[in-house]
Amino acid sequence: MAAEASTDLAIEAENSTVVISWCIAIAGAMFALFTAFRFFCWMVNQSEGDPTMRKIAEHVREGARAYLDRQFKVVTVFFAIVCALLAFMAFGLKTQSHWVPFAFLTGGFFSALAGWFGMRTATLASARTAHAAKESLNSGLQVAFRSGAVMGLVVVGLGLLDITLWFGVLHWVVKMPLAEITVTMLCFGMGASSQALFARVGGGIFTKAADVGADLVGKVEAGIPEDDPRNPATIADNVGDNVGDVAGMGADLYESYCGSILASGALGVAAYHGYPKMQMMCLLLPMCLAGVGIFLSVTGIFMVRTEEGASQKNLLKALAKGIDTSAFGVIVAALALVWIMLVIPSQSSGIPADSPLLVGNKLFGVFGAIVCGLVSGWLIGKWTEYSTSDEFRPTRFIADQSSTGPATVIIAGIAEGFYSVWVPIVVIGVAIIMAFGLCTGFDFANSQIFAMGLYGVAIAAVGMLSTLGVTLATDAYGPIADNAGGNAEMSGQEPYVRQRTDALDSLGNTTAATGKGFAIGSAALTALALLAAYVEEVRVGFERWVEHSAIVETISDDMTNASALKLSSNCIALRTPDRDGLEVKHNNQGFLLFPALNVAQITTGREKIMSAEVGSIIRDLNISELLERGECVDVKTATVPDFSRFYNFSILNPKVLVGIFFGVMVAFVFCAMTMKAVGRAAGAMVDEVRRQFREITGIMENKAEPDYAACVEISTAAAQREMILPAMLGLLSPVVVGVILGVPGVVGLLVGALTSGFAVAIMMANAGGAWDNAKKYIEAGAHGGKGTDAHKATVVGDTVGDPFKDTSGPSLNILIKLMSMVSVVIAGFIIQYALELF
Repeated sequence: MAAEASTDLAIEAENSTVVISWCIAIAGAMFALFTAFRFFCWMVNQSEGDPTMRKIAEHVREGARAYLDRQFKVVTVFFAIVCALLAFMAFGLKTQSHWVPFAFLTGGFFSALAGWFGMRTATLASARTAHAAKESLNSGLQVAFRSGAVMGLVVVGLGLLDITLWFGVLHWVVKMPLAEITVTMLCFGMGASSQALFARVGGGIFTKAADVGADLVGKVEAGIPEDDPRNPATIADNVGDNVGDVAGMGADLYESYCGSILASGALGVAAYHGYPKMQMMCLLLPMCLAGVGIFLSVTGIFMVRTEEGASQKNLLKALAKGIDTSAFGVIVAALALVWIMLVIPSQSSGIPADSPLLVGNKLFGVFGAIVCGLVSGWLIGKWTEYSTSDEFRPTRFIADQSSTGPATVIIAGIAEGFYSVWVPIVVIGVAIIMAFGLCTGFDFANSQIFAMGLYGVAIAAVGMLSTLGVTLATDAYGPIADNAGGNAEMSGQEPYVRQRTDALDSLGNTTAATGKGFAIGSAALTALALLAAYVEEVRVGFERWVEHSAIVETISDDMTNASALKLSSNCIALRTPDRDGLEVKHNNQGFLLFPALNVAQITTGREKIMSAEVGSIIRDLNISELLERGECVDVKTATVPDFSRFYNFSILNPKVLVGIFFGVMVAFVFCAMTMKAVGRAAGAMVDEVRRQFREITGIMENKAEPDYAACVEISTAAAQREMILPAMLGLLSPVVVGVILGVPGVVGLLVGALTSGFAVAIMMANAGGAWDNAKKYIEAGAHGGKGTDAHKATVVGDTVGDPFKDTSGPSLNILIKLMSMVSVVIAGFIIQYALELF
């Protein structure tokens, strides 16, 4: 009786820990949304300024609404079609969970909702920021930054709320096994990824078509200043800042945020197979870390303030104070969470004391991995700041080249962009090795703890993104400050107001570049975690295939004399009896046959399997002998190294190698598509601006108002039309490669896209940011200031850099994550229906 009571108490304590951990996560999500609502209400209560300021702001809001309405119509059709296909795969082919189509829809819905809230806030905040700048620099900073914080907090709040609600439903209502919960929840990331790609690509095309058109005709040809109300493309340019850098960036980081939490949960459950208590703790830890990170992010947001007359460095320090405070708090909280949720439960989890999972304090390595993620994100942000800020040598070098014309400006920008790649790659590489090593005791060859190392990499991505609430606030702040400057210019405010908004705008350019670097770095870690999670999804796909094979004829009492159904060339399935008293139940079991390495491994059992036709029954098969000799493995216990051996993920495998080449190709073709799309849309914009200057008399004398709506319509139509092909490339590549080359080809595809996409994205984002700030450096008075040949040269450089930093570069983040998510969702389909041509 005492033993039973002790067991009941242990179970009750474990259940209460699960409930408390889940409540911490959902409380963090609700707190984020509540704080975002408070900030939104506070911002709306600020004055929007005089009638001219309000009129200009309303033009921008109308343009943003028109764009979102058009985009949501296109995206709704896409989601309906994909949802129908996923439903067919789930209910017809039975290659995935029945919950996947619904998870896909919620992921896309919450991502779109976050973008809508962020866009609405940003368009309401710009005029209020400009008016607040009349009072003081700090007032303008507070309005812009807290409005940006609405975007950051809505993203983390909705993302974590979606995850926690799905977990609650699947665990307590549906009572689904943990392994199936994680792979099902992973699939809603495809919805978030799809919405993110449309938001980022469409928004990037919109904003850069307007920006390039406004700069080329307005600044270079007409010689009028930036954000001049006489420029017909000015309103479209301001709308584009919100479309691309608020909604687009928000959707991008929403995807990374959710993807890292879901991937780490899936890998944690895989790492502790057979130990349910630790599986649950590993699944809940990233959710709790994200929830605590939200509370600390809000603390960091309140730390941001500055004084009148602050320099660029002082403003950067003000923002850094908020981020650094949050990051330090997360480090302290992570240590406590790892101790409470992993170290203490491991002592009563049933894991042997001498197990590789416990020897060497590997669980404290999870804390080290979290710190690695935080530090790597901070280092990438600092390097991006160095590479793009006009306070440092790279950007000033580009500005110096303007004395010899636009060609040398472009050459210098490309060179600095290429050069800037090395530090982020080294930082991410070191972070991956350290995170993996700390969680495995740097025993990289032990297959028993390999999944634990992958969990470390995934939790490092969660650590990097744990302060996303404040980090994204600094990024979303940028376009709000930019629009505030445009509003001040177009409404004819006093020079001191424009001077303050210029200071805020210049800071925004740097934070925007830093945010892009952060987004790229987090995308790399998240994509790597998703690549590992893809292999786990392949394992679950095999389990599901075995379960639905209905092998009625292959019942066997003895694993030494079994009858098995051959599902594929190297996979067999059988039904074994499970006697519980007088009742006999049957379990479907699947086994993967490893490739023979030499003639000695070609046993009688192997010959029987290899010579049988797919779909036939193999009788008198000695499964026990195959297991003892290490020639096959049970699907339920197969590890990542097992699948690596089964599929031969060696770099010398032609399928893997060709997949890598295809992944590299996809990254470059995607960039080409988006760059050409911007070029075509910008060409149409240039023609429209020239037409208005030519046909609407009195524009240049301020006697007639340009047709702003026509330019907004051109960008909107171009964005919806041009974003389809790049999106289809990302969605269909894993499907086509998977059907032709199978799982090894998909793994190669994801590796190629990740490595090349990561490097190209960094290069394009940093080169574009440096070109932009080189132009602003000259506009501030260097090399003769505005209107000089040097200024015109940097305007051309900035025009080239616009699609680099705001369209193609950032969109690559989403491409590599979308391809990973699509691969995860279709894993069950690929293992069953790949052509196996060779």
